[in-house]
Amino acid sequence: MMSEKRTFITDPDAPRIYRIRLEGHLGRQWADWFDGLVITLEDNGDTILTGPVIDQAALHGLLKKVRDLGMPLRSLDCLESNRTAL
Repeated sequence: MMSEKRTFITDPDAPRIYRIRLEGHLGRQWADWFDGLVITLEDNGDTILTGPVIDQAALHGLLKKVRDLGMPLRSLDCLESNRTAL
């Protein structure tokens, strides 16, 4: 059986999906501030923000908001790259 070889192209305009984990629960009143992201409150007390981020400038803007809230950043993960299989 031949293995399938995939070719990938990079779309620099495609947003990437990020997961931002914060220490502590983010109040629901901040949902509009993080518009476009899903806010999940974990049983362990963490908050997870998940969703598309259009570019690095937007990512830095989100991290600035986290900083301004004073919530410790636990992790930042890119879940989906901007690669598309041909």
